Amino acid sequence: MPTFLYLIRRFLQAVVVVLIVTVVVFGLLHALPGGPARGILGPQATAQQIAQFNHEQGLDTPLPVQYVHYLGQLLRGDLGVSYTLNEPVSQLIVERLPKTLLLTVLSAVVALILAIPLGMWQAVRRNRPADYVITTLSFIAYSTPVYFLGLILVLLFSQVLPWLPPQAPQGQTLAQVFSDPAALILPVVSGAASMIAVFSRYMRAATLENLSEDYVRTARAGGSRQGAILRRHVFRNSLTPVVAMLGYYVPVLFGGALIVEQLFNYPGMGLLFWTAAQSSDYPVLLGCVLVISIATVAGTFLADIVQRIIDPRVKAGRA
Repeated sequence: MPTFLYLIRRFLQAVVVVLIVTVVVFGLLHALPGGPARGILGPQATAQQIAQFNHEQGLDTPLPVQYVHYLGQLLRGDLGVSYTLNEPVSQLIVERLPKTLLLTVLSAVVALILAIPLGMWQAVRRNRPADYVITTLSFIAYSTPVYFLGLILVLLFSQVLPWLPPQAPQGQTLAQVFSDPAALILPVVSGAASMIAVFSRYMRAATLENLSEDYVRTARAGGSRQGAILRRHVFRNSLTPVVAMLGYYVPVLFGGALIVEQLFNYPGMGLLFWTAAQSSDYPVLLGCVLVISIATVAGTFLADIVQRIIDPRVKAGRA
């Protein structure tokens, strides 16, 4: 299938998934205890006040009509109003999302920088003591919960060895966050640890698979050195599964960021989510869920594009 048609098909699939997500969020909004009116007006609202509110907001119309109205609000960037903060949810998310994206991107970049060469190094040294040690450490890092790993890092590097601050940067802008880079180290390492374990294993497996291919044996027979073979041939071909996994790992990245932000008091969308959960601020909770879901779909779509560029042999049926 030509690349253009492939991308159009994947884009349409992404749009369908986003529409399904909006249906789920819309259903959750109407499944709230007492409905949206009760959440906004409070538990002391009378039946007459609730009925009047439903009429003013169009909540007494058929659900399909309400859903179309809801989609119109989403297209205008209207995610409702926070019950507790009395501010538009979209404004709250816009203020905090860049900081969450910063933490997520930094964690992913650190993970890729370390995991890709580590996986290749393990593949070259397959079944040697170093390979076994790194594999064991990878399984430990992958199976350790993010919050527990974060606590260990805080105890070790903020209490036993007071090298790093235990709290993330508290700036309200990205410039203020970057002004305290030392405070970013522990949150980024906490978010990157499990990713390093996963991506290094994928890179190791992909490298081993490519090292057994005929073109590698041909290059060796032609006198090419191992390092040159790895750089010129194996590296790019081994990246395909890692790039694909990165796109599918987006929800895990965001989920880990939510925990890391709460643990290190990082003023991003994750801390907003936890605060809203404690106060039952449903519009904020559902707004965060919607944004994370759309980011997941976008991440998968971008991973498909990059995967197609890296390896044109990828077919639509395999994606």
